[in-house]
Amino acid sequence: MELQFLAIGLSVIIGLGLIAFVASITGALSRQSDHLAQFAEDSDKQLENLKESLTALAAYQTELGGRFSQLAESQAAGQTAVSKSLEERLDSLTKRVNDNLQESSSKTAKSLGELQTRLGIIDQAQKTINELSGNVVGLQQILANKQARGAFGQIRMEDIVRDALPPSAFELQATLENGKRPDCLIKMPMPPGPIVIDAKFPLEAYQALKSADEPAVKKAAERAFRTSTLKHLSDIQERYIIPGETAESALMFLPSEAVYAELHANFPEIVQEGYRRRVWIVSPTTLMATLNTVRAVLKDAQMREQAHVIQKEVGMLVADVDRLQRRVEDLKKHFASAEADIRKIDTSADKISRRSERIETLQIEEDGPAAGLENPASVTDLAENRAEKPNQALN
Repeated sequence: MELQFLAIGLSVIIGLGLIAFVASITGALSRQSDHLAQFAEDSDKQLENLKESLTALAAYQTELGGRFSQLAESQAAGQTAVSKSLEERLDSLTKRVNDNLQESSSKTAKSLGELQTRLGIIDQAQKTINELSGNVVGLQQILANKQARGAFGQIRMEDIVRDALPPSAFELQATLENGKRPDCLIKMPMPPGPIVIDAKFPLEAYQALKSADEPAVKKAAERAFRTSTLKHLSDIQERYIIPGETAESALMFLPSEAVYAELHANFPEIVQEGYRRRVWIVSPTTLMATLNTVRAVLKDAQMREQAHVIQKEVGMLVADVDRLQRRVEDLKKHFASAEADIRKIDTSADKISRRSERIETLQIEEDGPAAGLENPASVTDLAENRAEKPNQALN
């Protein structure tokens, strides 16, 4: 019995469960149908919207296709223009490159020509340098020999003298009364008299002075240089300053400016000793200045010698001027006489002109021509009166 009740209860429970399940399924199906209806409605709306979007998309696609066509055409035109521009620029660039290459070639050829010319000049300069080197070596050999060194100084002094003075103003290797022969004798008038120039070149002592490094060696070189130079001054004073024959002073020519500068810079006592002995030390530069002064003095002396000739010529010139002045006065008198004659001729011409005018204005009356002809003077007076009336009217 209990089993039956359990079976019945179980059946009821299962039935209720089935009913509840069916009810839930039914509710779910109802809700699902509602959802499906709503989904269908939404799908319809979405389809409508999709159709509208597709229609708009098709129109946009058509418009986009037109734009793409225009873009393709413009791109093609742009590419054509770019290609043309690139071709023009490439042609211009090619032309410029060719021109630059041609110009560079011309400049290179010109530069090479100039380089060859300069190399030729350099070769010539190198030859000149080699010749100068040989000349320097020869000069060193000359200066190493005392006689050759003296000849060098004498030749340089002679060149300076010849450049500054006329040949008549000097004498080379002239012989004095004491038998001495200076290098040059300047022919100056008395006073002061002929001036002697003698070339001296204490090269060995100067080179020893310049090459000395130690103080003791330098002092010895200075002492030797001083002794050598003072000996030259003493020799010139004793040999070439002769009272009554030469001037009271003489010139010692140093052919080196460096030796001259060394004396004045570091050995002023030697220069003072030369002043005391009346032997003036000169270099090539100062000798030229001294000779220019001598030339001016010689010109002044020549002017003084020719002063009487000048005075005579001036007197003759004054006489010529006086004679010219008298002739001008005579010519003025002739001009004044001619002027008076011309005035008289002008007066006569004026009178003749006035009389001709009176004759032209003369009018003979028709009723009395015979009376007018019987008295010519009256006719003339009548013409003069008629000529004067208009002048009175004007006055």
